[in-house]
Amino acid sequence: MSMIRQPAVAGLFYPGVGAELEATVTALLDEVPAASGAAPKALIVPHAGYVYSGPVAASGYARLRAYRDRYRRAVLLGPCHRVPFRGMAVSGAAAFRTPVGDVPIDTAVVKNLIERLHGGEGVRIFDATHEHEHSLEVHLPFLQALLESFTLVPIVVGDAEPETVAHALDILWGGPETLIVVSSDLSHYLEYDDARMRDEATCRAIEKFEARRIDYDDACGAVPVGGMLVAAKRRGMVIETVDLRNSGDTAGDRDRVVGYGAWVIREKSDSGTGAALMPD
Repeated sequence: MSMIRQPAVAGLFYPGVGAELEATVTALLDEVPAASGAAPKALIVPHAGYVYSGPVAASGYARLRAYRDRYRRAVLLGPCHRVPFRGMAVSGAAAFRTPVGDVPIDTAVVKNLIERLHGGEGVRIFDATHEHEHSLEVHLPFLQALLESFTLVPIVVGDAEPETVAHALDILWGGPETLIVVSSDLSHYLEYDDARMRDEATCRAIEKFEARRIDYDDACGAVPVGGMLVAAKRRGMVIETVDLRNSGDTAGDRDRVVGYGAWVIREKSDSGTGAALMPD
């Protein structure tokens, strides 16, 4: 019998009942003003509880609204919070489950990735690090709400170099059918004004594709974000900042906040604008 990765943070980070979860995601997306723009190739979006980071994540995901028929595969990368390891880990599951249904794993793509990038900092199946990891899981309900039928390539990034992540992305890049989502929050537990300053510096580094300027104090997903920036820079992509806030702006106090940002990455030929930081 094929294994299904069960949700670990349903009812904690987001509603655990399907109908309530669908309504919550719809409400978050409906709060985002309509925006034009070519189809994203990649998103960088946060992964905290929806009450905190959901509005910022929705700002990025809303850019997919007009393209729900375009994507057939979602490559999802996020940092490790629970079980540390070296390299990158895919799952041996056949599907990832959420309260609104199962998302099938693209097992052929996963197998090819392991064969082409294994050993050392490479890719292997390591389900222990996926079991309780939230950095990937919280994105699935957004993808389920916005895309038609799609398969998933879930990758938890452990102790690795951005160049190695970029190599994996080169293998997974695909064509217009493939969407890449990189999961990361920004600064953690600074006072509000200090967090804004640090997150704005991180935002500038992302806009300029300066992967080496981003470390773990700037973003918990520094390595997958860095890998995305390396891969995107090589291809001459365009990055647009669509949101930059923190938990003090959404649902928390301002004494110790967590930063969140949303960025859209597009092919240069598909976009007439460069990076632009929108006001909070």
